[in-house]
Amino acid sequence: MKKLTMYEYPKCGTCRSAIKSLESRGFQLEKHNLFEAAPSADELEAIIKRSGLEVKKFFNTSGEVYKEMGLKDKLAGMSDREKIELLASNGRLIKRPVVTDGAVVTVGFKDEEYDRIWSND
Repeated sequence: MKKLTMYEYPKCGTCRSAIKSLESRGFQLEKHNLFEAAPSADELEAIIKRSGLEVKKFFNTSGEVYKEMGLKDKLAGMSDREKIELLASNGRLIKRPVVTDGAVVTVGFKDEEYDRIWSND
């Protein structure tokens, strides 16, 4: 059985849908609650590098903390490292779920994307 690491929030509906989708494909999930403990800046940096995505794709732009901090206007003036350290400082800023097998990374949940990437064959 293939194992995946998932950074999620148990009360998040999107995360629950992603969990159902992955478990139905036969994956075993090692879940990390982002609200209890965000990954370290170094862990995040490695995950982001593997994803091939821009750092800003990892921000939960619809979240309250993102809006309260006014990050929409602030991110442009920050270095990638500063953005990563900000994400590591508060798991609520991270778009969820983040799923990885150590090589591939997905952010958020779209069933079509999971069909393509996490087909487990």
